[in-house]
Amino acid sequence: MNFRPLHDRVLVRRVEAEEKTAGGIIIPDTAKEKPQEGEVVAAGTGIKGEDGKVTPLDVKAGDRILFGKWSGTEVKLKGEDLLIMKESDILGIVG
Repeated sequence: MNFRPLHDRVLVRRVEAEEKTAGGIIIPDTAKEKPQEGEVVAAGTGIKGEDGKVTPLDVKAGDRILFGKWSGTEVKLKGEDLLIMKESDILGIVG
């Protein structure tokens, strides 16, 4: 993809939610919530401190992450729905 986020921002592709609950009940599309898990597609270079040094990000392309429900800005790039968010909106990396 020819998109590189700036500074401490990351580009995230949402991971699709499960179609069934653990008990086997199928969830209709109208009742599904947007997933809070995603894959980092691209990451910026890092945040610049007051001393001018750039602190690199903890996440990199390919990492699976969890993020807050209302995090990020939805964008459409090449027909794909993606999110751009700051690294601080990311709750953690899924191992």
